[in-house]
Amino acid sequence: MSVSDVSAISVRPATTHDVVKIVNLMEPLVARRILLGKDLVELYGAVPGFMVAEDEAGDVIGYGALHVMWEHLGEVRTLGVSEDYLGKGVGRAVLLALEERARGLGLQLLFCLTFETEFFGRNGFEEVGEDAELVAAEVYAELLRSHDEGIAEFLDLARVKPNTLGNTRMLKRL
Repeated sequence: MSVSDVSAISVRPATTHDVVKIVNLMEPLVARRILLGKDLVELYGAVPGFMVAEDEAGDVIGYGALHVMWEHLGEVRTLGVSEDYLGKGVGRAVLLALEERARGLGLQLLFCLTFETEFFGRNGFEEVGEDAELVAAEVYAELLRSHDEGIAEFLDLARVKPNTLGNTRMLKRL
């Protein structure tokens, strides 16, 4: 398959056998501080939320995860594509698969924290201001109980601000 032939790309749920492949694809993005590095134990625990894109040879060329945050709210996490396939529709294919999964779970709103604002903007996400009220007060109070750093980022809590990479909060209504 040539790199430009995206019709031969398929997206499927990840398995534990995909984790090392995902890590290898993540490494350049982590090195450039586009993605946060993740421990293997965390990635193995997150396998049920991951989708992977593969070429016709079965090589993993893209990945992304959906994390449920609340009844109607989820987060797109750890979305990345092999450098050889950037701009070829692989990221969009993974994102569409994650959105389909989100709808199937009953989610109505997707959040992401990203440097790739143009990509997510082209795919229906909008930037969220610092003072935006994203959830009802009672949901906010419940979310505050979470130890999940992604939820802390969603809530824009001061405790995570020193650790952020300077990326942008974005939302999409499904």
